[in-house]
Amino acid sequence: MNENAINAPGWRGSRAGWLEAGYQALIESGVDGVKIMPLAKRLNLSRTSFYWFFDDREALLAALLDGWAARTTLPLIAATRQYAETQAEAMLNVIGCFLSHHTFDSRLEFAVRSWALRDEPVAARIKEADEMRIAALTSMMQHWGHDPVAADVRARTVYLVQIGYISMQATEDLQTRLGRIPTYVEIYTGSLPEPREIARFHARFQDRTAT
Repeated sequence: MNENAINAPGWRGSRAGWLEAGYQALIESGVDGVKIMPLAKRLNLSRTSFYWFFDDREALLAALLDGWAARTTLPLIAATRQYAETQAEAMLNVIGCFLSHHTFDSRLEFAVRSWALRDEPVAARIKEADEMRIAALTSMMQHWGHDPVAADVRARTVYLVQIGYISMQATEDLQTRLGRIPTYVEIYTGSLPEPREIARFHARFQDRTAT
């Protein structure tokens, strides 16, 4: 879309644009910041333009929740099913998912969990997502030979640690976290990753660790 079209009289924006504005407001200010007039001002559009794409604010909030699932739950489940030669490598796939905002949007996760504290239907969505994520991790652990009880406990250990990082808004530079990952993998799975596995894992984050 060219700039002249965007600035033309009657331009109403796009559904994607309104969703992105809602997403930014949610992660910056919480759900109270997701209001039609402030979003219109953010986009330099009229308030009425919103209604070309959404029936009301609740429809936008529902779409944001769907976007949250797409940016968190679905990639994590996919990571548990990603090809791996060893269980250590399988765990590295999961940890790598959490480390990249492209595969697990931690800021959005924090915002939605904060929203859930005051909204029962959202809390129910969170509970459902938690169960799906833990089930996927448990299934992965069972695939690598852990009995059902051990698989469940190991899965919960992985998941609760990662959600703890998010909920506490823990600040830890990537180099420090990468240095701890082999020990995390050993605790989670009972086996240390091979040096070649760690080397491949680090290569995925090379651009982010370069200074």
